Amino acid sequence: MRLIPALLAAAVLAAACTPAPEPPAPDVLTAGVTEPGSLVPAELRDQTGRTVVSALWTPIPPSAATSPDLRTWTVKPPTGRFHDGTPVTAKSYVDTWRLTGGSLGATEITAVDDSTVRIVLAQPSGEIPVKLTAPAFLPLPESVLVSRDWAGFSRTPIGNGPYRMAAPWEPGKGAKLTRVTPEPGKPKEIELRVGAPGTHYDEVKAGTLDLATEVPGDRHDAMHTDFADRHAMWPLPSAGYLVFPLGDKRFEDAAVRFAFAMAVDRAAVAKGPLGDQADPAKGALPGERSATCRPCTHDPAAAKALAAQGGFGGDVNLYFAPGEEAWARTLAEQVQAALGSPVHAKPRPDGTLDGPLAITVQAATPGEAVGALTAATAYAGAGFGDLVAAASSATDEEERAQRYRLVENQLLRDLPAAPIWTGHGHAVWSPRVHGATALPFRGIDLTNITLQN
Repeated sequence: MRLIPALLAAAVLAAACTPAPEPPAPDVLTAGVTEPGSLVPAELRDQTGRTVVSALWTPIPPSAATSPDLRTWTVKPPTGRFHDGTPVTAKSYVDTWRLTGGSLGATEITAVDDSTVRIVLAQPSGEIPVKLTAPAFLPLPESVLVSRDWAGFSRTPIGNGPYRMAAPWEPGKGAKLTRVTPEPGKPKEIELRVGAPGTHYDEVKAGTLDLATEVPGDRHDAMHTDFADRHAMWPLPSAGYLVFPLGDKRFEDAAVRFAFAMAVDRAAVAKGPLGDQADPAKGALPGERSATCRPCTHDPAAAKALAAQGGFGGDVNLYFAPGEEAWARTLAEQVQAALGSPVHAKPRPDGTLDGPLAITVQAATPGEAVGALTAATAYAGAGFGDLVAAASSATDEEERAQRYRLVENQLLRDLPAAPIWTGHGHAVWSPRVHGATALPFRGIDLTNITLQN
């Protein structure tokens, strides 16, 4: 009978001997992250990858690209040296873009001299300065361009930014970044710790971690109380769409496409299978939309009436690309409930589809989103190409935004693809972290943070 008390005493003693997590060192920023899919700039698909790469590389600023006619561009990208000591020149950028296939729509990309890149486009475009800020256009050292050992490079990336990788990335653990040139107030080291976002959130709250770069959906409400002035949210370059097979007679009538779109409860999709890491779509393209997006409205009664108007009936398949199954199955259930027709969620097969497809598009600019949607749908409505060309070639940013709204209006009128959700990120940090700012489509800028102990 004395065994149980003895065991309890042993357990209490063991707990007492377990060391409590130590607070971060004065000049070390500790950041909680999830496991990245890749740290190769052209392969980034997740928040951790974007956060880490933005500290290891110096991006091309929009002001570096100029053009008299929006067709021939002169670019003065950041030069200097990579972390392995080799020079960063205009040729570094040109060789990288040629190999990794950064999409600029160019007919010519050449290094004019060590610090100047010349880009000649097939069609005029005013989006080049913004496009070049994307990770896909960061330079890579000659060593990996020759070896093409992308797996090895992802473990030990070599950039040209203010921080360098001190040792190879350890899966399940993380890595340490060290500052190349010390700067007062800036962390000398950044310790990246891999773990669950919920655990990181609690550690920041307890003072044993400086920064949690992701916040789980079940902490979003508490975040505003726990970290009233120490949290941030930003848009991610990802959005979900339901793409319609325009060559299928059952989807020829726009009324049917509107029926599927309005059968979807986007708020339930965002909160359920997407875990509150997305917002219900309010438009077809990135950016704010002042007008109402009618096909983004959840209206089951109108959806059923529109389906009947378009003569839709019978079983239908709703396909999903890899990684899209959870929210695609929710779409299928919602459409089936609203329209009263059996909807079967299935993995995307090879060949022609006989039903709509749930996809995620990676796009930070309206032009990139339009390109992805037209590629996925083969949509070519009357006058659409002219609208896109006029928007892309607009010289003024405000005019370009207005013209892309016209492009968006036509997409929402003809609806080759129904917008479903847009991604967003969250972060929280400790009181000693200052200057934590969120960059749209990237996340927290680690290079801007200062520590005050």
